[in-house]
Amino acid sequence: MAGGSIDDPDMTLSALFKQWPVTMEVFMRHGMLCAGCYITPFHTVIDACEEYQLNEDAFRAELRAAVASKGPGWKMN
Repeated sequence: MAGGSIDDPDMTLSALFKQWPVTMEVFMRHGMLCAGCYITPFHTVIDACEEYQLNEDAFRAELRAAVASKGPGWKMN
């Protein structure tokens, strides 16, 4: 899923963490255990927000901000 959009509703959490590892910090800030969970190959941001009762739009904005904080040229190898 390399090159996908951070807003892709079908992107699994494992793909998200692989492409943008900085997003794990957002999950940890919210006390979410997703980064170490065996369900990440199957769950999406939608699933995680539902599980933790978070506003998905606000959470996605935090994910985008975390990725943007790395600068425009930052990419995961």
